[in-house]
Amino acid sequence: MQAALAVAVVAAVARRGPLSYVVGGLPSEVGIGLFADAVTSAFLVLVAGSAVAFFVVVRATGTRFGDSLWLLLVAGLSGVTVTADVFNLYVFLEISGLAAYALVATGRGASAALAAFRYLLVGTVGATLYLLGVGYLYIATGTLSMAGLNAALSEIGYDSTLVIASFALIAVGLGVKIALFPLHTWKPAAYATSPADVSALLATLVSTIAGYALVRLTFDVYTLGFLTDVPAARVGLLVAGAVSVVAGGVLTLRQTDIRRLLAYSSVLQFGLIVVAIGLATPTAVTGALVLLLSHAIAKGGLFASVGILARDFDVKTVADYTGLVRDAPVFTVAASVVFASLVGLPPTAGFAGKWYVALGAIEAQSWTIAFLVVGSTLLSILYVGRVVETMVFGTPSTDVFGRTGGEPTGRPPVSADGGQLPTQSLTRASLVLVAVGVAVVALGLWSSDLAAWFQPVVEGWL
Repeated sequence: MQAALAVAVVAAVARRGPLSYVVGGLPSEVGIGLFADAVTSAFLVLVAGSAVAFFVVVRATGTRFGDSLWLLLVAGLSGVTVTADVFNLYVFLEISGLAAYALVATGRGASAALAAFRYLLVGTVGATLYLLGVGYLYIATGTLSMAGLNAALSEIGYDSTLVIASFALIAVGLGVKIALFPLHTWKPAAYATSPADVSALLATLVSTIAGYALVRLTFDVYTLGFLTDVPAARVGLLVAGAVSVVAGGVLTLRQTDIRRLLAYSSVLQFGLIVVAIGLATPTAVTGALVLLLSHAIAKGGLFASVGILARDFDVKTVADYTGLVRDAPVFTVAASVVFASLVGLPPTAGFAGKWYVALGAIEAQSWTIAFLVVGSTLLSILYVGRVVETMVFGTPSTDVFGRTGGEPTGRPPVSADGGQLPTQSLTRASLVLVAVGVAVVALGLWSSDLAAWFQPVVEGWL
């Protein structure tokens, strides 16, 4: 039902333009406002579509408690996407956050409980900082409506101490949710210990929707005028993003656990997105939006597939994937295509996003940032190359997939507890990656159409 409603919103936006509604017909200053435009509708479809796909394909065993948390997480993230009110955005962030903490805790063992507790503590700090920023906005303007704030902030002056403090608090609060370095500490453990379906959903949506919220608030509430009048804010975004790119790349190279490697690589990817926001040119912001979508699709598919293998085969480290091409050539080829999108190689969507960001840096004559985009690609090649090389050229010495010395044994794979695995497990993981590989290539080939879909909104911001 939600997926159908998301598609209906896209159709309505395409036909009629931006949509707005205030629940109960109350004044927008105090009511629960909802808003959808071309950008909003794309992320609304992402939330609904990925939730349905992972629930059907990846979720192994459901419980009433777990299913309720799943729906609560999706509802909260959908609310963040369509809200037109900065306080209600906080409410929806907390709804989705509480559901996410509990879903991480459904993983087995003490490590999952500890990861959930750390996620809870760090996430609560981030939400509190965001709420403080909202409080400063209300003190300064007397409204919480995004549209009202857009007009009010220019009237009172962007260089107001309250306005600057509110932006700093909101940006740091959302930086925690995005998991920028050094605010990323909750992410690797949470994603590595979660059940396969939970880690896939979190990797696809949680940081992505927080990134979307940062884009929306920066340009739809504070506007380009704020970044122009307060250059320290733009510099802060650029520096925070650049540090996250470099630190994320270095940390990713040090990982041996495949899911931790994927989690740390997100620190690098979201650093690029924050850099694009700091550039604040139409091309760079379009690149940020394309990168948000491409990264969500690619990372969600990778977490779903490796989660299935970790759950059913106890395959967790990069070394466990040694020589996988011999037993799962389809999986290996599809994974390589999806990894190529993370690196930013053509013709994938990841390449399109990085290309727009690089062009935006050149337009702004920010040669350091242009070099950073190229450098991020080189860092990504190093960690992706290690994984792909292990899968293609490595010689396995274990029989995790029913093989010895690199040759198939003919025996069905055996799970960690000694039971025979269903033969569909590896096939399911492969099909997930094939579907995601097709999606990132298609999104890359039609990236100009996606940019054209975003163009009216981005031009309105800038």
